[in-house]
Amino acid sequence: MTFSLIPDTAPFTVEQRAWLNGFFAGWVGLDVNGRASHASPSAVLEALPAPLPTPTEPEEPFPWHNPNLTIVERLKLADGQPLERRLMAAMAQLDCGACGYVCKTYSEAIVAGDEKNIALCSPGGKNTATAIKQLLKEGAGPSGNGAATANGLAKSDVDAAAENGHATSGHRYSRANPFLAKLKTTRNLNKPGSAKHTAHVVIDLAGSGLTYRVGDALGVYPTNPPSLVDAIIAAARLTPDKPVTAPNGKEMSFREALMRHYCLRSASEELVEMLAQKVVAELDRAALEASIADESYELFDVLDTLQLGPSAQLSEIELLECLSPIVPRLYSIASSLRAHPEEVHLTVGRVAYQNNGRERLGVASTMLADRVQTGDAVGVFIHSATDFTIPADPAAPMIMVGPGTGIAPFRAFLEERQASGATGKNWLFFGDQCAATDFLYQDEFAAMQSSGLLARLEVAFSRDQDHKIYVQDRMREHGAELFRWLEEGAYFFVCGDARRMAADVDRALHEAIATHGGKTADEATAYVNELTLQKRYVRDVY
Repeated sequence: MTFSLIPDTAPFTVEQRAWLNGFFAGWVGLDVNGRASHASPSAVLEALPAPLPTPTEPEEPFPWHNPNLTIVERLKLADGQPLERRLMAAMAQLDCGACGYVCKTYSEAIVAGDEKNIALCSPGGKNTATAIKQLLKEGAGPSGNGAATANGLAKSDVDAAAENGHATSGHRYSRANPFLAKLKTTRNLNKPGSAKHTAHVVIDLAGSGLTYRVGDALGVYPTNPPSLVDAIIAAARLTPDKPVTAPNGKEMSFREALMRHYCLRSASEELVEMLAQKVVAELDRAALEASIADESYELFDVLDTLQLGPSAQLSEIELLECLSPIVPRLYSIASSLRAHPEEVHLTVGRVAYQNNGRERLGVASTMLADRVQTGDAVGVFIHSATDFTIPADPAAPMIMVGPGTGIAPFRAFLEERQASGATGKNWLFFGDQCAATDFLYQDEFAAMQSSGLLARLEVAFSRDQDHKIYVQDRMREHGAELFRWLEEGAYFFVCGDARRMAADVDRALHEAIATHGGKTADEATAYVNELTLQKRYVRDVY
């Protein structure tokens, strides 16, 4: 009879019990019959078969979790699913982290009642916001502590936003408790004559204990432009020094609360309805009611909405109750800690445009490019990436596609590989408008080419010739070589705009594999799917 150290009543299969008996017998110096063994424990253990894996539950399939599908297609795939899965299908499917979650955990938090702000999916835009609102109207709504709203008013503290499901760096500073970092420098990467302003921002992390991997993002808490805040106060005929309680529970002036704690970019239905109730002029009421009926208010910011009903008089508290808490912006980190200890670098495109006779400013981008000065404090935290980082194998080749500010993480990837002495060859595709003014980090990449770190650099400047050339066009030109690299085990990374660039690059990737791999369209799709499963095709798109 075989000696057993594991009782038959133990919750193991026969195969698992046999392996564990051998393991413990070898460890204590017994053979399988319970007699003393002269073999070393290590020899006994080496003779054992590989341990059997514990059966695991299969992962739940999410067929709609594909950013290349339209929202109509995604919702159709999720039809009949529980409310949280239908909400997930309405989101942009990018897992970009802009909301502080991934798509799955954001939808689950809404249904659980842990997240009251249903307008956090920035990449999804109006289509996502409308679909989520409709799904909540049709469904039972959240099962947690209160109804979700479009403006997140039920939250008692903005600092608690999106902690459930949020990826953190494991440090004491996080989205809920950002580190007040000092700005070291900011400079415009574009040359005179460019239509763009791209800020290279250097932030000091000294004393924070914050660390990051290349591929991670930096969360930045923005402040609103003073000019916009003052225009809102004037339009609403309110008192800037009026004491109010901010979402974080602290008392401050009405002006400071608007500046630091509330989103002024979009108007809520609640604000429009309150103004419609309080207007004196019938023309104002008619304009506001029309905007509710056709939902055109969703295109307005707070100042637009106030100007639509100038005869209404709200109090400071009433206005704040109709506003959403401000949310942090996530920026791909453009530096390696090995190359820049206790620093984090960002590549930020300044957003400014004219609309309805007014200049509109990107809240975070203009703050970083224009409003903060050297030594000023900025609230930041690390948002950890999952698979978007350099290969674990330092010899593995990398192909990186990052036009515009999408170049940010690939500057970090190359710095990390240079600092660590990785031997894998690197290929970068970069594109922008004009080579003379918009070749971001040109000198750095030239030096990387000279050193041999950057084996290939393909550029596409869309405005330098009569017909526009983009990074996907360069991919097609070099499709045969691109496929050879993939066959050699290359990792393929993409960063940037999800709606157009990433979709165009994905099509070009499929075409290169089909054309130069001698595959059908279905076989090329299977090849790309396998790259994704192997985590060799990874995207950071927004």
